[in-house]
Amino acid sequence: MQRRRLLSAAISTCAVLFATSRARAAADGPTGAKLKVVYHLNEIDKVGFVLGNIQNHYDGVGGPDHVTIALVVHGPALRAFTSGAATDIRSRLAHLSRAGLALAACGNTMKAQNLTLGDLLPGFTVADRGGVVRLAELQSQGYLYLRP
Repeated sequence: MQRRRLLSAAISTCAVLFATSRARAAADGPTGAKLKVVYHLNEIDKVGFVLGNIQNHYDGVGGPDHVTIALVVHGPALRAFTSGAATDIRSRLAHLSRAGLALAACGNTMKAQNLTLGDLLPGFTVADRGGVVRLAELQSQGYLYLRP
């Protein structure tokens, strides 16, 4: 009787370990590689929404150790990320940057809006060849494209 209980416990333990490993593999993507996602933002009225999506994305997969996220900003939305940005945007962006969010600003938009990298919130890099070119580059590197 005790052998049956031990055997049953061992089988149950193996099943739990197997299920846990499968869940981790699914969260990391089909090849076990860390998922990579790029968010595309060009509408100023969607800035808060997109930052919320990115935070939810990190939360949903268990944090930045389980996903690499980039944000490419161009057009009118770039104005929301200048040094005069709302306190809420500054705070949220700083938190996401500390989590590892890669930020890219469209060089063409910066020229059109007479902005320099110094005018933007910390953490941004310049997509010199343009935001849409950067989006295509990231997609060619295996990033999944999201445009909320």
